[in-house]
Amino acid sequence: MDKHFGARPWTVTGLGLALTFSVAACGGNVGGGSDADAADFPGDDPITVLVGQDPGGSTDLIARAAAEGLSDELGVPVTVENQPGANGALAAQELAGAEPDGHTLMVYNGSLAYITPLAVGEGEAPDIADFDIVTGLSLDDYVLVTAPGSGFTTVEDLAAAGRPITFGTTGVGTGSQLSQELLFAQSGIDATAVPFDGGSPTLTAVLGGQVDVGSIQLGEAIEQIEAGELTPIVTFAEERPSYLPDTPTAVEAGYDVPVQQSRAVFAPQGVPDDVMQTLRDGFQAAFEEEAYQQFNEDNLLTPNELDGEEIRDLWTENLDRYRSVVEEYDIDLGGEQ
Repeated sequence: MDKHFGARPWTVTGLGLALTFSVAACGGNVGGGSDADAADFPGDDPITVLVGQDPGGSTDLIARAAAEGLSDELGVPVTVENQPGANGALAAQELAGAEPDGHTLMVYNGSLAYITPLAVGEGEAPDIADFDIVTGLSLDDYVLVTAPGSGFTTVEDLAAAGRPITFGTTGVGTGSQLSQELLFAQSGIDATAVPFDGGSPTLTAVLGGQVDVGSIQLGEAIEQIEAGELTPIVTFAEERPSYLPDTPTAVEAGYDVPVQQSRAVFAPQGVPDDVMQTLRDGFQAAFEEEAYQQFNEDNLLTPNELDGEEIRDLWTENLDRYRSVVEEYDIDLGGEQ
């Protein structure tokens, strides 16, 4: 990204949050799978977007912003349904069992595709080959932060601490965990992971000194950074973000740790081609709306609105690359924390 948008964490500028959501199970599928239904898609039936994380978090708000735009374009209600658990795997299981009629979708976190499989046994994580991919959404950078009172400002400070470091993660099998595991393995720092359930509790733990550092998505941490309540040590972006011009990337600091969160819209496997095209056209039109673009800017998100098959190829490459570095540094993402 090449702009500083003066963001605040997960602001929904110009976007209503009156979209319906439920924490109950889907309780069946809406719409049908016949050719006639496909030709009339979406008809008068609503579309449900599953989210595998809690309401109010980054993935949830991204889903709501995209869902509102899609609803405007297709003229039917698009509701967001939260089914948190297992870094999104529970929602993915629900999606896999839904009718492939275009009426059930999911905002799928890239970490579930290319990091979680490295933290669980073979076959235990969802396989993206079992889904259709509608479109990419956005990329989000991670930043390693600490409380100002810790006295840490660089990776070298952490190495010189003279004691084991504790680091908070947003969960097992997440980019937050992988970014820090790789950084500490490459720098030779003795560090212990403390997993939390999402960015908000991880942020709270860092602010309260329960852990020394934590890797958090930048959109969730930027307000505290700008207020001086958190000290950024490094970002895990490919290049130094201009909204943190004085904070080096881990790559600049000499470590091969480029890790980003990415998100895409998934569907059950077997959605008819014309339904898929209607969905893709609807999302692309939503992406062009000023309100959606403002949402991305306010939350420091990099648009990544690629075709579904491009997303599949990229995420498969990420899985291979991360598997290679995890093996190289003998990191056990699913081990005792």
